[in-house]
Amino acid sequence: MIAGNLPSTGVAAPVPLTDAAPHHRCTEHSFNSNCQGLRAAVSLTPRPGKRQESRGKTASMRIGIDLGGTKTEFIALAADGATRLRERLATPAGDYAATIRVIAEGVRGIEARLETPGTVGIGIPGSVSSATGLVRNANSTWLNARPLERDLQQALDRPVRLANDANCFTLSEAIDGAGAGFEVVFGAILGTGVGGGLAVGGRLLAGRNAIAGEWGHNPLPWPEDDERPGPGCYCGRRGCIETFLSGPALARSCTAGDGIRAEAIAAGAEAGEPAARRAIARYEQRLARALAAVVNLVDPDVIVLGGGVSNIGTLYERVPALMPPWVFADRAETPIRPALHGDSSGVRGAAWLWPTAGGPSGGVPP
Repeated sequence: MIAGNLPSTGVAAPVPLTDAAPHHRCTEHSFNSNCQGLRAAVSLTPRPGKRQESRGKTASMRIGIDLGGTKTEFIALAADGATRLRERLATPAGDYAATIRVIAEGVRGIEARLETPGTVGIGIPGSVSSATGLVRNANSTWLNARPLERDLQQALDRPVRLANDANCFTLSEAIDGAGAGFEVVFGAILGTGVGGGLAVGGRLLAGRNAIAGEWGHNPLPWPEDDERPGPGCYCGRRGCIETFLSGPALARSCTAGDGIRAEAIAAGAEAGEPAARRAIARYEQRLARALAAVVNLVDPDVIVLGGGVSNIGTLYERVPALMPPWVFADRAETPIRPALHGDSSGVRGAAWLWPTAGGPSGGVPP
């Protein structure tokens, strides 16, 4: 999900990696004919200065990385999508050079243990500007205005592919998750923030500005009187969907603070607690409106939910039943499903950014 709104300023010089701090190890489909025009219109826009991807364009192993604010998760997938290895390393928050080093050492360690080279795809909490090649809008702010793709390619001596973390989630679920077998998949993250991604025919659509699917910073549709102008958002606007549908927003609607988890609120609602029942009912109605707007614009074949709030089981029955009044059709039949791969979808989707020899094609248009 796009998680900030910081301007990109110029092209940053490569950061020396020799001073990086040590890190701590935490053990542990092709398109049919009616989609060809859509793919051509909104496929990923090449970034300036992007290196040729001929070396290692197909390999027998994919390595996926989910770069989070506190932890960085790695996964190695075989050509058929089977998991060969998973591990997590602590993210050196605030230290860009150390972040590069953690990723590079993690990749080299996986390849040494499995004795197999792999392609590298990375999900980040922001996006890369097609104009400058710099990271923007990342809530891991030490990544902003940095040439992350270029620096990782230099550190690993190979091409890498970067994508927004919500896009990686959507890609994973579209390829072999809850959206498998559907042509158009909208993936929605309902967690600390609200983000989304769009996949068609098993491939990501990023759009001209690399923000396709970012519904969280649109205004809440059809607001009621007490929802105007809406809470302030870190992006500088008011009334964004994220300010109503994130996990902290749900917690605030039930209590004075934001420390309570979504599952606890849902359990309270099932137990008949009045405040929790009101909070869940409001949340379901708002989510129905927000997803109805997505249906009106994109009309996906399936909507897949991820993030902590997606663990509330009642959403999958009640929200579809609440959507029809807001959908501009005589009926609303869009299924809403929980993510099949759960918290692993993001890192799996990062791995799927590349094709493999003998396996399914990657999720990025060539």
